[in-house]
Amino acid sequence: MLDLLILNGRMVNEGVIGETDLAIRDGRIEAMGGDLQHRPARTTLDASGLLLLPGLIDDQVHFREPGLTHKGDMASESRAAVAGGITSFMEMPNCQPPTTSHQALLEKHRLAASKSVANYAFYFGASNQNLAEILALDTRLACGIKVFMGASTGDMLVDDPKTLEQIFANSPLLIATLCEDTPTILANEARFRQQHGEQIPIECHPLIRSEEACYRSSSLAVELAKRHGTRLHVLHLTTARELALFSAGPLADKRITAEVCVHHLFFNDGDYRNKGTLIKCNPAIKQESDRLALLQAVRDDRIDIIATDHAPHLLDEKARPYAQAPSGLPLVQDALLVLLELVQQGQLTLEQVVAKSSHRVAELFAIRDRGYLREGYHADLVLVDPLTPTEVTRTKVLSKCGWSPFEGHRFTHSIHTTLVNGQILYRRGQPVADITALPLQFRRD
Repeated sequence: MLDLLILNGRMVNEGVIGETDLAIRDGRIEAMGGDLQHRPARTTLDASGLLLLPGLIDDQVHFREPGLTHKGDMASESRAAVAGGITSFMEMPNCQPPTTSHQALLEKHRLAASKSVANYAFYFGASNQNLAEILALDTRLACGIKVFMGASTGDMLVDDPKTLEQIFANSPLLIATLCEDTPTILANEARFRQQHGEQIPIECHPLIRSEEACYRSSSLAVELAKRHGTRLHVLHLTTARELALFSAGPLADKRITAEVCVHHLFFNDGDYRNKGTLIKCNPAIKQESDRLALLQAVRDDRIDIIATDHAPHLLDEKARPYAQAPSGLPLVQDALLVLLELVQQGQLTLEQVVAKSSHRVAELFAIRDRGYLREGYHADLVLVDPLTPTEVTRTKVLSKCGWSPFEGHRFTHSIHTTLVNGQILYRRGQPVADITALPLQFRRD
């Protein structure tokens, strides 16, 4: 007997949209097709009128555990992710202590195994001092090496040229980079402090963390990767200028790839007037022309992945003056709704959303048996109601920080049901189960 039978869903998968039934047994997809209604199942779910998508795989989140759990933790943030249709995540190393040692990486896995309701993986963080740890890394335990090439908190900024060369030449895994040039940022900040003192307006943020700061660092990363043949993934692009560094075309043909985040596809610098420091993030949200260029780059496959960079902070922290307000937004619960609204506007297609947020992530990171709706794959999927809108209110926020940058916005779609490993964990606005998920497994040829 099947565990679950989903009937009449409008599946979006591998570039095709069409009605299908889907059968689940033991956490995996057993069968797909249009004639499964007579198969016996413990639970049957009629998905008529609903979109059936593979669960999103978010390749960039900050869940704040260990060390910053007043902002978020594995439990709270993974539940927010599942509520938003994100069934797997890859978490960044800049927590306290940072994930720059084998012991710290094992501790992350231990925490997730006991708390996370979404499938999980972790980046190993680079520093100026831990090259030996990188070279000795057990590659089964990490999705990639995170290199902060421009700016970071703590001691994770890698700014020693010799160390950068060694990491790019010898990394055993894909390198993912934050690219902003610190000297440029500091010079810009000093200039605005001369003009405004300690009361720098938030509107100056994209001028301080400027196009030039982004381009200087990202162009260096690309240069290093080309010189050493490195598998490089540049995170959260924000400028039209940087797009010239990347090539359009199939993912399989690339050694250097690029990511964009949902808030950089949705907001522009005009939104600082109303949102203020709530949308302060690094790299900064920039001009409308940059936003439109990023959307075009998603469409023409110059940008390969769409992610969130989910980074929660408390409201009282975000309410501080510009220079003291931390950078980062809670995004996982609303990310898919943002993308579906862009579809509704004609900026993206459903097929592009699924490809960039599920299929291509699985391909890029060589994730086993996830990212697609295929027989034999883990049953990670999300049902979306295209006719029921979502009003974003603070009372609905599941992230521990308790707020959303989209409060007051009415999205055109709603998340109906999310399944992780064949288990219904979220349905019609409410978590319905509390089952720990699994670590992502990778093909390491």
